[in-house]
Amino acid sequence: MKILVLNCGSSSLKFQVIDMENEDRIVKGNYERIGGKRSCLRFNVRGQKFEREKAARDYEEAIKTVLKLIQEEKYNIISSLDEIGAVGHRIVHGGEKYSESVLITDEVIKEIEKCIPLAPLHNPEGLEGIKAAKKVLKNVPMVAVFDTAFHQTLPPIAYVYQIPYKYYKKYKIRKYGFHGTSHKYVANRVAEIVGENIEELKIINCHIGQGASICAINRGKSVDTSMGLTPTAGIPMATRSGDIDPAIIPYIMRIENLDTNEIERMLNKKSGAWGISGVSEDYRDIEREYENGDQRSILALDTQAYKIAQTIAAYMITLQGVDIITFTGGVGEKGIQARERICKYLECFGIKLDKERNNIKAEERLISADDSKVKLYVVPTNEELMIARDTLNIVKNI
Repeated sequence: MKILVLNCGSSSLKFQVIDMENEDRIVKGNYERIGGKRSCLRFNVRGQKFEREKAARDYEEAIKTVLKLIQEEKYNIISSLDEIGAVGHRIVHGGEKYSESVLITDEVIKEIEKCIPLAPLHNPEGLEGIKAAKKVLKNVPMVAVFDTAFHQTLPPIAYVYQIPYKYYKKYKIRKYGFHGTSHKYVANRVAEIVGENIEELKIINCHIGQGASICAINRGKSVDTSMGLTPTAGIPMATRSGDIDPAIIPYIMRIENLDTNEIERMLNKKSGAWGISGVSEDYRDIEREYENGDQRSILALDTQAYKIAQTIAAYMITLQGVDIITFTGGVGEKGIQARERICKYLECFGIKLDKERNNIKAEERLISADDSKVKLYVVPTNEELMIARDTLNIVKNI
C-alpha cells in the first residue's frame, strides 16, 4: 500500500508518499509560502531534487497541485490516485481524548476543533489539510496522528499544574506535551541501533529545532516532557519563550498596553533565540553571529544550551538514571556546536562527548566518548514514517 503523509504548517505543506511494502519513501516535498504570491514547491524523488514556483492560494489548491505532481509520468511516482491507499495527517493537539492515532470521522474533526484554543498556531492548519484532502480524495481513508498521543502515559504528578484543580476538571488545563511522533520514533530507532529491548532502556530524547522539547522515556513510554498545555512551554526555542515567570505576562500587558493576542504573538513569534539575539528566526544565522562574537547571539545560544542541559539533568531524576541521550530535530541533528554546548554542562555526570564523532550532520551515529557513562546518539527523526506506520495499522483492518 502507498500512503500519502500530509503535515500542514502555518503557511506550508510537507508531504511524502511512502510505499509501505518496503517502507520506501518515493517522494518527499515541501510547499512553502501557501497563500503568498511566490509559493514554492521543493521536492525530492528517489534522491533527485526538483523545485518549481507555483502559486497556491490555500491548502486545497496546494494539495491539488501536489496530487497532480505525483501523477506526472516523468517522475514515475504513481500512475493514478487509485494507488494511494490512505492518507496520514499530522495533528498537533488531541487533548485528553486521544492516546493513539484514529481514523478520521466527523466526530474526530469536531474534537480537533475543540482543541484549537490549546494549539491555535497548529490545529487550524491541520484541519484545513484534512478538509482539503477530503475534497480531492473523497473515498480514501484518512488517519489523524496526534503529537500529544505519545505523552498520554504521563503520570498525574508530571502533568498536573499547581493551580486550582477546578481548572483541570473544567477546562482540562494540564501538561500535554508535543513532538510525540518524533520522540516515539527516535526512542524505538535508537533501541534498534544499540540492539537492546526498549522495555529495558531509559532514554532522554532532545528534539531541537524551530520548536524544541525534551522527553523522558522509560521502557518505551513517555513519563515527562518539557512542553506543556501548549508548545510554547519548556526550553527556549527559535521564536518561543519557553518557561518564564508567569507574572511577567500581565506585567508586560499592563506596561505595554497589549491585548491577549499581542502577548501570545510576542511569546510565540518574537521571543526565544530571535528575541534575545535580534538577528533572525533562523538558527544558522544566529550561529554565524555567535562565531563572529556577537554578544547577544552568544547569550541566546548559551542560555538555550544551559536550559536544555538543566532539563536533561532533571529528567535523570525522573528516570532514576539514564542509558541513552539522543539528539534529533533540525538543530539536534545538524548543530555540531549546539550539541557541544549542551554536553559540556553534563560532564559532571560522567557524560562525555567525543568531538571527532560529533563532527557530523544528520547521520545516525554514536557521538559519546568510549568512557562516557551514558551513550550519546544523533538519530535523525522520521515523523512521516511513524505517521505512515500508524496509518497502515489502522486502515488495513477496515
